[in-house]
Amino acid sequence: SPWDSAIFKLGFAASLATKLSDTMASEIGKAYGKTTYLITTMKLVPAGTEGAVSMEGTLAGVVGSAVIGLYAWFMGLVDPLGFLLCLVAAVVATTCESLIGATVQGKYSWMTNEVVNFINTAIGAVVAIAGFVWLR
Repeated sequence: SPWDSAIFKLGFAASLATKLSDTMASEIGKAYGKTTYLITTMKLVPAGTEGAVSMEGTLAGVVGSAVIGLYAWFMGLVDPLGFLLCLVAAVVATTCESLIGATVQGKYSWMTNEVVNFINTAIGAVVAIAGFVWLR
């Protein structure tokens, strides 16, 4: 079946890696982020500000994406390259999510957190698939 192809499995794994990355970065950053910066200006902002990033949150996000990427690899959904693509895609997508949060999320009533999360996971899947196509 075409839906059983490596490219769709990678997109699925990368979207989940992206979501866990975003969740861990947000929650750990809010709870333990010592210094948080607005991603667009790098000015200090309170933890929990839309578009804020911290070292603690960013590292937690990488760990989250690695957990899902490793699981996908060990379960045979992706190969070692797919694992690396999951990591890269999650970092790219989570960074894009922070940029969206800092720039447009509060400006439009329809740009809810759910819409931003959908965009975030879609970016993660697309980046991983694009990397797969480019590298193969």
